[in-house]
Amino acid sequence: MGKIFDYEILKLSEKFYDDYPNPPYVEILKKHTRGYACLLFQSHNGYFICVPYRSEISHKYAFHFKNTRRSQKHKSGLDYTKTVIIKDLKYLSIEKAVIDQDEFVETRKHISYIAEKAEEYVEGYKNHINGTKVLIDKEFHRRYKCSALPYFHSELGMI
Repeated sequence: MGKIFDYEILKLSEKFYDDYPNPPYVEILKKHTRGYACLLFQSHNGYFICVPYRSEISHKYAFHFKNTRRSQKHKSGLDYTKTVIIKDLKYLSIEKAVIDQDEFVETRKHISYIAEKAEEYVEGYKNHINGTKVLIDKEFHRRYKCSALPYFHSELGMI
């Protein structure tokens, strides 16, 4: 695989899905025949944050597209709750993901904001679990009840 730049749009490898099957990893997204396209960037903590593109997101823990064709009929965007954490490059597919051109343009335009919010989402989870900044139970449940982050404590340095 070539050099990882500030961000890439790609898919996770079959090896990733083999190692994280559903069940028991029910919060990791996978379409029946293929994985989701993801926005991948490197965290300042040494791991990769991989945020999937989705056609329908009904909660606020996401970057919602506003100016794309799909967003006119669907609640499309990048879903922070389904973020996966990658340390092992074998989990990244060499196959480039294809997304709509207008979603690519909107992603590029807001990449710094998206990356900042994704990191905040991950850090909020870590801070709650390690007791640094505990959320009230109702708020933690609202943000993280359907999150994939509990599967990645080792990658997040929480074990």
